[in-house]
Amino acid sequence: MESSRSMMPDFKFFMFILFLSTSFNGYRSDAQPLPDAEVEAMRSIASKLQYSNWTIATDFCSRLLELNVAYTRDKNGKMTIGSNVTCYCPATVCHIERIQLKGLNLAGVLPEEFVNLTYLTEIDLSRNYINGTIPSGFRHLRVSILSLLGNRISGPIPEEIGEISTLEELVVEDNLLEGPLPQNLGRLFRLRRFLASANNFTGAIPESYGNLTNLEDFRIDGSSLSGRIPDFIGNWTNLTRLDLQGTSMEGPLPSKISRLTKLTELRITDLAGASNSRFPNLKDMTQMKTLILRNCLLTGSIPEDIEQMSKLKLLDLSFNSLTGPIPGSLQTLTEFNNLFLNNNSLSGDIPSWIFDSKEKIDLSYNNFTQSQQKNCQSSSLNLVSALSPSTTSNKNAWCLNDQLTCSRNPDRHSLFINCGGPRTDFDGNEYEEDLTEEGSYFFYTPESWAYSTNGVFMGNDDAPFRSPNVTSGDIYKTARFSPTSLRYYGLCLRPGSYKVRLHFAEISYTNDMTFSSLGRRYFDISIQGVLQEKNFNIVERANVVDNGTFIDYNNVTINGTTLEIHLYWAGKGTTAIPDRGVYGPLLSAIAITPNYKVSTGSGLSGGAIAGIVIGSCAFIVLILALLWKKGYLGGDKEDRELRALELQTGYFSLRQIKAATHNFDPVNKIGEGGFGPVYKGVLSDGSEIAVKQLSSRSKQGNREFVTEIGMISALQHPNLVKLFGCCIEGKELLLIYEYLENNSLARALFGREDQKLNLDWSTRKKICMGIARGLSYLHEESRLKIVHRDIKATNVLLDKDLNAKISDFGLAKLDEEENTHISTRIAGTIGYMAPEYAMRGYLTDKADVYSFGVVALEIVSGKSNTNYRPKEDFVYLLDWAYVLQEQGNLLDLVDPSLGKYSKEEAMRMLNLSLLCTNPSPTLRPPMSAVVKMLEGKLPVQPPVVVKGGPGNPDMRFKAFDMKSHDSQAQVSTVSADSLEPQSTDGPWVVSSTYNDESNASFSSEGKLLPDLYDVDI
Repeated sequence: MESSRSMMPDFKFFMFILFLSTSFNGYRSDAQPLPDAEVEAMRSIASKLQYSNWTIATDFCSRLLELNVAYTRDKNGKMTIGSNVTCYCPATVCHIERIQLKGLNLAGVLPEEFVNLTYLTEIDLSRNYINGTIPSGFRHLRVSILSLLGNRISGPIPEEIGEISTLEELVVEDNLLEGPLPQNLGRLFRLRRFLASANNFTGAIPESYGNLTNLEDFRIDGSSLSGRIPDFIGNWTNLTRLDLQGTSMEGPLPSKISRLTKLTELRITDLAGASNSRFPNLKDMTQMKTLILRNCLLTGSIPEDIEQMSKLKLLDLSFNSLTGPIPGSLQTLTEFNNLFLNNNSLSGDIPSWIFDSKEKIDLSYNNFTQSQQKNCQSSSLNLVSALSPSTTSNKNAWCLNDQLTCSRNPDRHSLFINCGGPRTDFDGNEYEEDLTEEGSYFFYTPESWAYSTNGVFMGNDDAPFRSPNVTSGDIYKTARFSPTSLRYYGLCLRPGSYKVRLHFAEISYTNDMTFSSLGRRYFDISIQGVLQEKNFNIVERANVVDNGTFIDYNNVTINGTTLEIHLYWAGKGTTAIPDRGVYGPLLSAIAITPNYKVSTGSGLSGGAIAGIVIGSCAFIVLILALLWKKGYLGGDKEDRELRALELQTGYFSLRQIKAATHNFDPVNKIGEGGFGPVYKGVLSDGSEIAVKQLSSRSKQGNREFVTEIGMISALQHPNLVKLFGCCIEGKELLLIYEYLENNSLARALFGREDQKLNLDWSTRKKICMGIARGLSYLHEESRLKIVHRDIKATNVLLDKDLNAKISDFGLAKLDEEENTHISTRIAGTIGYMAPEYAMRGYLTDKADVYSFGVVALEIVSGKSNTNYRPKEDFVYLLDWAYVLQEQGNLLDLVDPSLGKYSKEEAMRMLNLSLLCTNPSPTLRPPMSAVVKMLEGKLPVQPPVVVKGGPGNPDMRFKAFDMKSHDSQAQVSTVSADSLEPQSTDGPWVVSSTYNDESNASFSSEGKLLPDLYDVDI
């Protein structure tokens, strides 16, 4: 009875509405009309969004009621009608209150007329195909929610958005927005959610954002933001989710992150720089469910107090430098289901509870000393190369040992895999099937091939690890996926050189004008531990989705018996188009074929071969022992240092080098640098080489020489000069490089008229791009993280096709422990040195960015920064460039000999030059962002120039003047005569030198090295 009474008010209300709908149907629009201004606004909005489902008139809201859509009453009894449009009808008129047009594939532009709907509180246009920019007129909105997720909206976020004082949620994820984050957003004191991932934002997070103390959710994955993670995030004490994956931001993690005790999800990955940090204090984050600190430069041990995070479900600390054992406290986490500790330096025994766990665990690539595991294949546990090389044993499961050594004589010389698909024939080869259903963490076909996956797809635990279509025989219709890391291993392959072909086709997106076509997938590709592709995009390579494409790597060397292909998601691209969890590495097929002639047999027995090998080794050892006893193989310090490097370069005998250079004939001398002369040579097979000789009169010592060998031998990139090998005999220490036909960029631009090259605009763009890519590799992609310290036109060499190659790593600084440090030895060239380095010895990779900016300016202008003086008031080309930029005449700098060129591209490069030479290193973009700007994928923000007056000179030029006075005896000016080569066909140039150790002044006032223009090219 009581229940019946409680239903009476609802029944009476229903009858009342029914009565209205039958008795007053013809009068609703008159009773509750929509104002004319809002009718016009809605018509314009529908037109610009190309949405035809609305019939808009003054009775718009009343007809929504006729359609039997949902309606509610607020606490004041006012009726609100709900649909993709919500009307607020408090009395005799109605107003548009909310507009939700989600997932309709609307293809128009973003209408500014939303501002004419003065009662509007929510705009949600998620998952459409809307383009254009965000109107600055949106400042007049009074909405609390603005969601533009998953569209094609471009340009910057207008500063005026910061004037929407009512805004609580701003969602702009998965668009094409660019430029710096607007300062004015720091005025949105009510803002609770700011979601801006998968855009192209640059610069640092503005300091004003420290005022957003009501923030609960902040996500900005996959952008090109730079600078350090700011301390002011400690002000965001209401934050429950923080995502900073795949940006260009630098470590270390700020200590004030410990204040964010309400966090349930924390994702920070792939920090730039080389400044390591200890594991942060997170013990008070007791609500944490997802903790991802992947590739964050973390060192030290995993703290035991991680057990305080009793609700933790996912822990990812992979790709760091963590040491020590796995803490036993992890075993106490009852809700745990994913643990990723791979690619660290963890040690000790692998705990027994790991093997009893049913959760997904990855401990691969560590330094553990013992394991109970006997079986390699597992759908939940990955232990590939988990043991320290010193504990490698036949007693272990083979996959635990370092390098996945083959247990038998390697006899395989080719491999074909249809990743994620059935067995099929393609291009005359039989591709093996790869059909394991689950996201197996390690699967292998015994002594043939294997793969491992890593990670959990964000927002979709059920996302597939391979394509569901398994019936097609086309290798481009199937693929294997992975959230973070995907590795394939070719096992038991013969040592030698191989061609690796990787097949790709983007099969997750559509090829139409819909939301599902807007996905962007990026991942890195490494082979044998060497990064080959950074932020590889299949669609950009194939030009369209569903199109098959492939990449060939023609000279992949296997020294052992295993070939490793590694695909890694570094946080870039979209993660929720067309569905959540669509991102990360994708691979369609693999083909591995030998570059050597395959022999079917030798005619000798295995015992005979073994006897020959053992006898030969014994004979060699005997000869070496006799030579050592007689002093020919001595204990010279240089030899010990070189042996300690474990070089992987080729070795040349002194006899070979003498024959190649005609016994170092002066006619073949093509340069003279800090280490000694450089000669052109021709090997017996006709290959041209450049030989750098450490001369007996060099004052530099051999330590720098040894350092240079170690660094260059580890670096392989198309825009770096390639080291072929070395020669170490007696007191002769030689480096053998590739020979580059077109000498240096300096001679091409500033040499005598008979030396200069006619570089058109497209060639200059290519050269500039090559330098940028080479530096990006040194700073962010190579394992060593190198700062060159002396980038200038003379240290850029040109091959026969005028491709740029960075030379002279004798000044490179290995940053293994600290990215920012006070250098004890200032090394560089006046006019190219960053001011913070020249004046204070403050060295980061941003010093190279500065030097690049100067070189780019020289490339566009055809003028030397240190030798061009348009007026007596200006000492440097850069000084003149800033004056022209202030006057709006920057194009006056363009080389008049260019003739036809793109003014738009020239302005982009000139503005980029000035951006890179900003006096503040934190405001210079990282080189990866510079590459994108040159490619046109990121906008170049014109720099704000603040010139000093007579009493307060610009820091850059003040630094140059100070160093010039400090180094008068060692600095010379550039002249055409100084660019005269000793051999007109030789390219080789050894740029700057180190200071003599005995005379070094260990401060920033140390003398600069001579400019290479002193050296004959």
